[in-house]
Amino acid sequence: MPEPQLRPGTVAIDIAWCGICGSDLHEYLEGPIFIPPHGHPHPVSGESAPVVMGHEFSGTVTALGDGVDDLTVGESVVVEPYLIAEDVDTTPGQPYQLSHDMNFIGLGGGGGGLSEKVVVPRRWVHPVEDIPLDQAALVEPLAVGHHAFVRSGAGAGDVALIGGAGPIGLLLGALLTAEGLTVVMTEVSAARKAKAVETGAAAHVLDPTEGDVAARVRELTGGRGADVGFECSSVDAVLDTLLDAVRPGGVVVNVSIWGHQPVVDLQKLVLKEIDLRGTIAYAGDHPATIELVRSGQVDLAPFITAHIDLADLVEQGFETLVHRNDTQVKILVRP
Repeated sequence: MPEPQLRPGTVAIDIAWCGICGSDLHEYLEGPIFIPPHGHPHPVSGESAPVVMGHEFSGTVTALGDGVDDLTVGESVVVEPYLIAEDVDTTPGQPYQLSHDMNFIGLGGGGGGLSEKVVVPRRWVHPVEDIPLDQAALVEPLAVGHHAFVRSGAGAGDVALIGGAGPIGLLLGALLTAEGLTVVMTEVSAARKAKAVETGAAAHVLDPTEGDVAARVRELTGGRGADVGFECSSVDAVLDTLLDAVRPGGVVVNVSIWGHQPVVDLQKLVLKEIDLRGTIAYAGDHPATIELVRSGQVDLAPFITAHIDLADLVEQGFETLVHRNDTQVKILVRP
């Protein structure tokens, strides 16, 4: 591939680490989903499959385009990996994640974290100061959790039930714990249950194969139920459990990207007046997310379970997460 060229208003970055996301696995197994099919270019990037994947990445600034004067060469950064039309307002408080042609660098084109170099518009580049670059690659999925937390309306003192202890569920649990919530997590994988306990991402970890999760949640909350539930597994039974386990008038936030159309018992939602909310990515969440990490409120190091080279991406990366996902949480790739 040709090396990406610096343009006015952009930043050139040498990529240090790129995480493998559940969305990448969905593209690998079931796609294209976000990736524009061959011959149908994305209106912002102008690209279609094949594209370079990878949207959870960190790196070092190597050059600044004309007009960029608030970053320095050599600075450690992460990228908010959006492809959004130039005329969309991306100032704080604006819901730019909902703009019409929104897509992501590493999915809709625009380069990707599974490459050596990338050139991106300045507005998507966030300095991370002294956060180690491998940990910084987890800022993007942590920002997904931060946005889901904001969307939920929950706050300190609330009880949250997270369905699924994959990377997003675990990082969300760590963030909610840092924000003062009591976190209950449901998961079947022994390794992921252990990781939830080891990292302190959850105060209680429940296995649905060992008992009624909703009943146990009510027991833990004095019969009330969880204040908020977060669906992080894209498994029908998990969403159903969340509807059972939240209190009447509670909130369920769907964080997952679904590769199939789920079957949901909406009668539960109706009879309990549950508020079911969607959430996609992030909007202005990166600064607060980076500060949670930089200040030590969230420790990302324990969630990294492997560092691999790009040559090993398929066998040690994708295939491991598809067929042996109980052995890994977050695999980072060195391109």
